Amino acid sequence: MVDPCLAHEGQHVWSTERKKKMTLKVKNLVGGYSSIPVLKDISFEVPGSSLVGLIGLNGAGKSTTINHIIGLLRPMKGSITLNGVSLQQDAAQYKKMIAYIPEIPVLYEELTLKEHIELTMMAYQLDKEQAWQKAERFLKVFRLDNKLDWFPINFSKGMKQKVMIVCALLPKVDLLLVDEPFLGLDPLATRDLLNLLDKEKQAGTAILMSTHVLSTAQEVCDSFVMIDEGQLLASGTLSDLQEQSHKPDASLSEIYLDMTDK
Repeated sequence: MVDPCLAHEGQHVWSTERKKKMTLKVKNLVGGYSSIPVLKDISFEVPGSSLVGLIGLNGAGKSTTINHIIGLLRPMKGSITLNGVSLQQDAAQYKKMIAYIPEIPVLYEELTLKEHIELTMMAYQLDKEQAWQKAERFLKVFRLDNKLDWFPINFSKGMKQKVMIVCALLPKVDLLLVDEPFLGLDPLATRDLLNLLDKEKQAGTAILMSTHVLSTAQEVCDSFVMIDEGQLLASGTLSDLQEQSHKPDASLSEIYLDMTDK
């Protein structure tokens, strides 16, 4: 489910001007889990109405980057702002603009699927009737609409991930963070998720999606942030990366492997 600490208060007015305004800015980020930094001076942006792929192999620093953005880790150096607001300046304002789909589903064993949805509605202070209409659409998409009374123990890994997705998409947020979303999802659910992410992007949401499934990232992402061993290798559109690597016809996978195999 969506972390209640990322509670969203009310609904945003999605004007064209606001879509242009929404931007996540990560500047000179140094951070990690101890005194030895995992991330080393990383900078990138995620504007509204865009899907940016955070690209890297296992252990490259993708989840560490996301944990800094959502506030689970504090930067050793550098800054992270969303629409000009940092977590340190205004934690409540910052957190209410974010929703998060983690790599590993986190559900409450004593709550049913219906109760997880209701908890998300309370955390984000959503209008119950409108939120349930939205939830019912998502539940049908992921074929969970007949499982509202099920407990997490009854769900497979993929079904738990679908619950996380449904809850994360209930509120209207400025930034959606998606960490390795395809793990455990079958091809049909992967397609459904990508369709929903595209709709969120079209509505103005800034989306940062970490993945090491580079073939899928190349198909759906507008631009990329490539990291390896906590360092920024390159960023930009596929054309930008092809130009930087001097390989005009190379795939995203070929570019990444070439940059890391040095």
